Amino acid sequence: QVQLVESGGGLVQPGGSLRLSCVASGSIFSLNPMGWYRQAPGKERELVATRTRYGTTNYADSVKGRFTISIENAKNTVYLQLNSLKPEDTATYYCYARRDEYDYWGQGTQVTVSS
Repeated sequence: QVQLVESGGGLVQPGGSLRLSCVASGSIFSLNPMGWYRQAPGKERELVATRTRYGTTNYADSVKGRFTISIENAKNTVYLQLNSLKPEDTATYYCYARRDEYDYWGQGTQVTVSS
């Protein structure tokens, strides 16, 4: 069993930045990939960014050049740096990890971009 705990969400003005963190229980070496999804009210959950254990990253077109995913193995933590935030980035952001054939999700952290 893997537990994922997110933090770092909040209210930010357009153009601002946030950094989301997701701490995984136990070692993250067996988790592949890890990443972030988001879900806005009335919309389906969508991929934001993923990173494999080999360092390969994948970003949604809507966030390329603005968001960056990174992993700190020593802290069992995956980060999502959100820059140049737009109102349309408002959503609940979920941490995701896969081990073998199982998918694991965090409880979500809210990001609201508004002036």
